[in-house]
Amino acid sequence: MNTTESSSSDHQVPGGATPGRDSVDLQIRPPALADGGEMWRVARDSGSLDLNSSYSYLLLADHFSDTCRVAVLDGRVVGFLSGYLLPRDPSRFFLWQVAVDDAARGHRVAGRLVDSVIDGLPGVDSLVTTVTEDNTSSRRVFQRWAAERGATLSEVTGFEAEHFPDGHEAEPLLVIEGIRRS
Repeated sequence: MNTTESSSSDHQVPGGATPGRDSVDLQIRPPALADGGEMWRVARDSGSLDLNSSYSYLLLADHFSDTCRVAVLDGRVVGFLSGYLLPRDPSRFFLWQVAVDDAARGHRVAGRLVDSVIDGLPGVDSLVTTVTEDNTSSRRVFQRWAAERGATLSEVTGFEAEHFPDGHEAEPLLVIEGIRRS
């Protein structure tokens, strides 16, 4: 899993929004089939996500719309989150990918996407995701999100490098528990 949201707040955004924590007037919603191609584009343009086939993003947008989100600004998808409930434990949400266009970074879009999907799944009490050790921006997003929720974040073994057939580096599992706001 990777995220591509920076923590800077000095980016200019389309539509003339004033930079700031939540100042961007986004629509965050479950994706529709027509958003799958845009999700693929955002992933491709991120430069850091493992790019899946365009077909997989269509499946996510169509079959998993309840557990995925898109961020739309001025009619254009500028971010997405993909994930699903773990089949063996539907109280756990697995966050697969989250990405934000350059133009919308620095406005807590990734965190807002996570808020939206988790708040829409009342039966979920923990979030899990894999993040490479060197992906400091993703780790900061999840640390900040957990702290804002008063949740605990721990790291355990996830996918080891030897599990990947293509030389991919290990992806430890981040576990965020206690995610329900009081």
